[in-house]
Amino acid sequence: MNKPEISGNVIVIPSDAVYIATVDEFVEKKLDKAGVSKSVKADVAISVSEIVDNAIFHGNSGDVNKKVTVKIDIRKDEVEVVITDQGRGFDSDSIPNPVEKSNILKRVGRGIFIVRSLMDSVDFNFTSTGTRVVIKKRIKG
Repeated sequence: MNKPEISGNVIVIPSDAVYIATVDEFVEKKLDKAGVSKSVKADVAISVSEIVDNAIFHGNSGDVNKKVTVKIDIRKDEVEVVITDQGRGFDSDSIPNPVEKSNILKRVGRGIFIVRSLMDSVDFNFTSTGTRVVIKKRIKG
C-alpha cells in the first residue's frame, strides 16, 4: 500500500505522517455531512489525529509497510471512531500523567491525556495483530 484507500466510512493509510491530514479531512467531511456541531467535530478531529499519530509512530514504528485503519460511525446520539494499527501495543495505564510536576517538561505522554479529556470514552484493545482504539463522543442535541 502506497496511498490511502477509502471505502464508505473507512480509510486505510500507510504508516506515514504525511497522511494524517488526509485522515483529518476524511473525518471532518463525515462529521460535516452528519451535521455534527463544531465543538464535537473539533474534539473528534483532534482525538483522531492524536491516536493516528500514535498508531503511526508508536504502534507501527513508522513502518510504511504497515497500515493504520480508521472507521467512523455516526449515530443519532454518538460518534464512534475505531483506529487500528499493526503494532505490539502498550500498557495504557502506565502512561504518566503529563500535568504532574515531574512530567510537565517531557515531550511525550500528552496525546492520550488529551484524547481522554476530549472524548466520552477511550478503550484500548491489544491483540497479536495490533492495537485497536475505540473512541466515542456523545452528540448533544
